[in-house]
Amino acid sequence: MGSSLTRAAQWTSSGKLELTPMNESLLKEVLRFVEEFSSRHPQEAEHVFEEPLRWSTTLVASDFKTDYDISDLDVQSHEKDSEGRPLLQLSPATVYVRSFSQLSRLVHLADDKKLEEVQACLEKNRDPVVKILGPSFASVLEKHDAHTDVLSLEDKEEDQGKVKLFLLLQNMDNQLLSKCLKEIDGRVGLDPGTVKNEVELLKRLCSGGEKRVLKSVRYTSDYVFSNGCRAPPWRQALNEICYLVIEPCDTETLYITCSTAGVFLNGGIKQEGEESGYERASDTYEDLGTLLKSTSPHFAGNTNEQDFAVQELPSTQKIQHVEPVDAEEQGQPQRSYEQQEKNVHEKARQQHAPNKAGGGKKYEPCPRWKNLGLGSLCGEAEEKKASKSSGEKSGEIQKRKLGARAKGKMKADFSVSSIPGRQSSHKIKTPAASVPVDAFSESSAESEEEEEQPERRAESNTDLPPEYWQIQKLVKYLKVGDQTATGLTLCAMMDFNLMQETCQLAIRDVGGLEVLINLLDTDEVKCKIGSLKILRKISHNVQIRRTIVDMGGLQSIMKILDLPIKDLRALAAETIANVARFRRARRTVRRYGGIKKLVKLLDCVPNLASLTANQEKDVEVARCGALALWSCSKSTKNKEAIRKAGGVFLLGRLLKSRHEDMLIPVVGTLQECASEESYRVAIQTEGMIKDLVQNLRSDNDELQMHCASAIFKCAEDKLTRDLVRTYSGLQPLVSLLSKADNKQLLAAATGAIWKCSISMENVAKFQEYKALETLVGLLTDQPEEVLVNVVGAVGEFAQIPANKATIRKCGGIKSLVNLLTGTNQALLVNVSKAVGACATDMDNMAIIDKLDGVRLVWSLLKNPSADVQSSAAWALCPCIKNAKDAGEMVRSLVGGLELIVNLLKSTNNEVLASICAAIANIARDKENLAVLTDHGVVQLLAKLTITTDDRLRYHLAEAVGHCCMWGSNRASFGDAGAVALLVRYLKSKDKAVNKSTTVALYQLSRDPNNCITMHDRGVVKPLVHIMGSDDEMLQEAAAGCVRNIRLLALENVKAVLFH
Repeated sequence: MGSSLTRAAQWTSSGKLELTPMNESLLKEVLRFVEEFSSRHPQEAEHVFEEPLRWSTTLVASDFKTDYDISDLDVQSHEKDSEGRPLLQLSPATVYVRSFSQLSRLVHLADDKKLEEVQACLEKNRDPVVKILGPSFASVLEKHDAHTDVLSLEDKEEDQGKVKLFLLLQNMDNQLLSKCLKEIDGRVGLDPGTVKNEVELLKRLCSGGEKRVLKSVRYTSDYVFSNGCRAPPWRQALNEICYLVIEPCDTETLYITCSTAGVFLNGGIKQEGEESGYERASDTYEDLGTLLKSTSPHFAGNTNEQDFAVQELPSTQKIQHVEPVDAEEQGQPQRSYEQQEKNVHEKARQQHAPNKAGGGKKYEPCPRWKNLGLGSLCGEAEEKKASKSSGEKSGEIQKRKLGARAKGKMKADFSVSSIPGRQSSHKIKTPAASVPVDAFSESSAESEEEEEQPERRAESNTDLPPEYWQIQKLVKYLKVGDQTATGLTLCAMMDFNLMQETCQLAIRDVGGLEVLINLLDTDEVKCKIGSLKILRKISHNVQIRRTIVDMGGLQSIMKILDLPIKDLRALAAETIANVARFRRARRTVRRYGGIKKLVKLLDCVPNLASLTANQEKDVEVARCGALALWSCSKSTKNKEAIRKAGGVFLLGRLLKSRHEDMLIPVVGTLQECASEESYRVAIQTEGMIKDLVQNLRSDNDELQMHCASAIFKCAEDKLTRDLVRTYSGLQPLVSLLSKADNKQLLAAATGAIWKCSISMENVAKFQEYKALETLVGLLTDQPEEVLVNVVGAVGEFAQIPANKATIRKCGGIKSLVNLLTGTNQALLVNVSKAVGACATDMDNMAIIDKLDGVRLVWSLLKNPSADVQSSAAWALCPCIKNAKDAGEMVRSLVGGLELIVNLLKSTNNEVLASICAAIANIARDKENLAVLTDHGVVQLLAKLTITTDDRLRYHLAEAVGHCCMWGSNRASFGDAGAVALLVRYLKSKDKAVNKSTTVALYQLSRDPNNCITMHDRGVVKPLVHIMGSDDEMLQEAAAGCVRNIRLLALENVKAVLFH
């Protein structure tokens, strides 16, 4: 906000910020900083600025809520500085802000105009730091030794809060400058379009007979990918664009690689697919013209004689980012300010440390080709060459040692770089044609659990512990030893702490992963067991398991599942459980038939009183199989594959086991799959609810959590809720609420209670166990995932009148109202429902009104979520109905009625129905109805009458009936064509629709023109039928409507006879 605005932001001559991507990025970073500042640094947020920040704002007085004094068009905050000046003041079109706390609140009030407010503020206050901290601190921010100077200021002014605020602003300024440098750095380089233009220009120089400058220019491949590149996808991953063969007139043929970093001579790629020629054989040049001038004197001397000039080659200063072919939308999430920010004092001490080299932009390989094992990190040619030779050498040694069976694997499969932290490019043997269609797709609901994590490596080799070098020596012995030596080496490796990251990466860095995976293809059982035991442990590391998948190791592990040796199958399944924790690995398991193999492992008999040694091994194999399925079940397609393979029945049988270590993965798999309706039905029909309830009484918290989570997902169905009650599962759920320290268990238990309480029979049981009192106590100081469930349960409990008083007595009303200020949409939906349910009690409504709860609920109508809007509107209905002076309360909400009317333009039927219901209640007050009419409520309601949704029809007709009570609204509805459409509603089979429509038609029939329209549309016959209803109100409305039509007809007859 200091140097970043001066040096990096792009300004117009009139002092405005230009509309550029860099400026937009800066504004978003500043906005994020301001939004999070008040919550992250509450003390510094209260610091009063030396001078107020002032600018022209789009906000008006009606946008401000509590904590402000609103007088006509002026607004002042309750908070004031030491001189009595408000920290925020709004005079029409100009706002004055004196603290970050008020600035943060203002930004939140701006809603979808946040960026515009930040831009206006920065444009009006070109040097905000001067106004915030004063000239002395602002000048320090520009210096290189800022930390020393600011400490001296601290001694002079004895203002520690000001120093902390200075350091926070300095930290933010550095981040903004760093972000700008990265964006600028990312713009430098070649792209496919630039290379294509250069090649076209060079081809022109190949004509002209003896005067030609070049003999020929051609690509090695004629196929052009969608991103403009001609290089194979696995080379695109290394930022290569295409390959050229150019014949100069005076030198030998040149084989050239064009990449985003520049152009250089390669080892001789004459046509696509020649792997040996990709190595760089020259320096890198910025473009083709420069390279040719340095290699061909004839080209350099004759280019000026042609119409072509090297200087006219297309500029590379403005280029687009080169996306690898078939790239999926799988980018890294942008780190938030919260993740980037460190302790400001520590930051100040370390800010002068030199930056590491190599901060250029990295191009990511295509995810689809990475999935095939073709991706690699970008490395230098020398590293790739060393890696290749190292891999070939170790491969030949392994082939001699392990026999014929491993030969096919070792030929040209994979090689791992021996350089720490680097991985060579891989090529897979499987032809693309053999890959199933669904191999490259995954569940849209499934999120990548593990983001790519930057490698944390020691700064130098001297910092590595001795275990690192000892393990690397053992891996070398593993490569050259015979069968006996291999077994002994594996045993020695297992003596190390393989759960330690240093040991795990030591194995990978020296090429040990390749050796361990190749051992799985030998005939030696002991070698396989030793290899799997090591892989099982080191695969807990995120980078290791991704490397295993890249090398095709998962396929080798899955082959072992077919072997008859139970120890091997158990180890293989457990290793798969560790590896399959990210999407690509789970997809690989499904592609190569791993799901069916894992389901077969579940077939055992675990319920016997005593097991033989062989049966115990079967149980262990089944346990490991369940662990692997648990990891795989994060994918929707894998869930379906498990079901088709018969996994539901086998999981249900294992659910009766007495062993907790077996039950945890089984129940974990079931609760993961219970998100699918087919599984919920199967869990119900296979009798698993009884077993889940029984396991709720276990002493194992993890098992209880998974059982409660499974019930939570299954209890959407009424039959499941009844079964939980039948098997006495409600009391164990309530008892889990006492374990409030275990938040995951608490979230699962409260979720199960919430869904079970949808049935009122269950609520009655919960009341016996005093569940409501405990739930109300959990409405504060809990994470959001717990609060969503607790509030949902309280809302269901509040459907019973006696419980509303209990909630009030336990202080639950205040807690619910406080939660209305949150941002979690699921929580806001549940809170609105709970407040609405409590508001049907007059005493509760008095407390809600006193706590300004109606205003908070009304403010939720501004939320972008349709679910939040509808739940807030439904909650307003009982609030308005039961408030003491409802009309005055509604009128006191500035802009509230206009907001309600505008929501009639929504396209969501649930929102429209709830808003119509709210309008029906608001319109009971004549003054409010007049305001609604001025805002055009009649025309908007009339437009909605075309709907066929009975729920909307019911509330719409009710709103129309109440809106007829003002002025000429009856005639206006008729002019808008609403009357004829309302007559159609009488054909609905919904009795509620018929009732509200009849009442509305009765009100409309007081206008003569509407009577004529009704009569023409044949309203009399259905109304006569309705007059036979048992509902007296309905009878009167139908009779009154017919009477009005008949009176008009009589008047018409009289007019004809006497005039």
